[in-house]
Amino acid sequence: MFQPPPGAVASRSVAPVPMTARQSLDAPRPGAGTAAAQGTLLRRVWREHVRGHVPALLVAVGFMTIEGAALGAFAWLVRPLFDGLFQDGSFDGVIWVGALIAGLFVLRAVASFTQRLIVVSVGLKVTTRLQAMLVRHMLDLDLRFFQDNAPGALLERVRGDATALQSLATTALMSLGRDSVTLISLLVVMLATDWVWTLTALIGIPLLVVPLYLIHRLIRATSLDARSAAARLSTRLDEIFHGMQTIKLNRLETHEDKRFERELKRFLRPSLRAQAGLAANPATMDLIAAIGFIAVLWFGGQQIISGEKTIGEFMSFFTALGLMFEPLRRLSNVAGQVQASLASVERIYAVFDAQPTIPRPAAPKPMPSGDIRFEEVEFGYGEAPVLRGLSFTAEAGRTTALVGPSGAGKTTVFTLLTRLGDAEAGAIRVGGVPIGEIGLEALRSGIAVVSQESALFDETIAANIRMGRMDATDEEVREAARNASVLEFADALPLGLDTPVGPRGSALSGGQRQRVTIARAMLKAAPILLLDEPTSALDSRSEQLVQEALERLSKGRTTLVIAHRLSTIRAADRIVVMEAGRVVEEGRHEALVALGGAYARMNALQGAGP
Repeated sequence: MFQPPPGAVASRSVAPVPMTARQSLDAPRPGAGTAAAQGTLLRRVWREHVRGHVPALLVAVGFMTIEGAALGAFAWLVRPLFDGLFQDGSFDGVIWVGALIAGLFVLRAVASFTQRLIVVSVGLKVTTRLQAMLVRHMLDLDLRFFQDNAPGALLERVRGDATALQSLATTALMSLGRDSVTLISLLVVMLATDWVWTLTALIGIPLLVVPLYLIHRLIRATSLDARSAAARLSTRLDEIFHGMQTIKLNRLETHEDKRFERELKRFLRPSLRAQAGLAANPATMDLIAAIGFIAVLWFGGQQIISGEKTIGEFMSFFTALGLMFEPLRRLSNVAGQVQASLASVERIYAVFDAQPTIPRPAAPKPMPSGDIRFEEVEFGYGEAPVLRGLSFTAEAGRTTALVGPSGAGKTTVFTLLTRLGDAEAGAIRVGGVPIGEIGLEALRSGIAVVSQESALFDETIAANIRMGRMDATDEEVREAARNASVLEFADALPLGLDTPVGPRGSALSGGQRQRVTIARAMLKAAPILLLDEPTSALDSRSEQLVQEALERLSKGRTTLVIAHRLSTIRAADRIVVMEAGRVVEEGRHEALVALGGAYARMNALQGAGP
């Protein structure tokens, strides 16, 4: 058997491992849609978002009572207007009753404006607070959650679904308060006039039970489908706008247009069905109203002709009946609106119910110094194992390079070391301490990462650098920019470091973006530095500047480098060669070339010298 020369070692392999579960928000939720689940959702909404606004809502209910009772008072005043004043011919009395009615409507207008303002204000506060809580909660979730759920779908939950909840907190609340009082006051007028007429007018209401129940089930189901379709639309738009360059270069405009049209059609069908259900509510009420009106006309008309009832009683009753059906229509629609909103509430709480999968230590330890050790580490994505018993040591204060073919698991090493994911078996230690015992904030504060994808935000150059350490002074930011060769191009810009970088850093070149990322890492001054092919997409001039900045950055730090171009890591203190999630060789460049194994073959393929 071939024996490796000094300074180079081969390693053994182990079996694959089980995978972790997905965190998709579209997965079926046990019990979702049942009456018990809906009740639980409404209680959560009340407890967590509405209960704190009870004083303001009580004031709104007071004004709703005034607004609703005003219509009952108006219907009652119709009786003396017809029976007394019109028959007696007292014009002065007509003026007084007219003034009283006008005053009622002025009072009703003031009450309506005030209660609407209060309820809409509460609804907006609830919605914006909910959106803030959603984003705060998602920021605490692990990377796996964002791998399993598209950005567009998450945007729709924060914006679309949270806004739908505002409808529940405003329209439904206003209808329940104002229209309930209106309905009661008008019903009192009707009963006071003639209870038999009242029962006759409402004889058709029991016929509403079954149709409304079926309509509300349809509304909830189609509203949930419509919200899911809206999330897919947002996802498609997100992909189109972020992939515009690829679309243009590959002439995919027609293809993407057709894909988006297909998603629009998938959105249109459930949306139209949901709106049809909402429209069916008042339409059903109109049919019942017609039955009530005809019954009262037939029965009451005979009593008026016979002299048993007065015209004033009939007009008062008929006015109350005519005014009653409009709030009744709105109240019947509330149930549909609640069902539609519950579909969004359910989607919102699916996010709140998602929990971090990376456990936090009960007694977190500070970030230690020392070697980084991977000991028989196993990990996989989905059903594909990535790391199979990976073991190696990165010595403190030295540079260790990870090389190997794509899919060997090099980037996964960084994912596990930063605890964006957790190993399924084995151990990872820093300074002899398992990383699971180190406080998550302390661990990530002690690691700086520079990757091939420069993660810049739509802020200024200085703001992006300061993200390495938010309490840094302007002088420290400028010093980091100088050391990373950022000032070389920033000082030539009109706004200097205050120049906006654009969405995802689009206003800067690839090399400029990379230098800003390096400046951020320099400002962070973490003891561990992870470099994931930071020069892979740069031209020769940019690569030289970035490489010089990286050399300054890595001095005195424990550095792990991922590289495909072996020329960039020849000077590394140790090179770890990975294949299929295992270490197959490790040592210095010269020893590995002499070994004649996997590293030597990669070196030869790239045409590099010994």
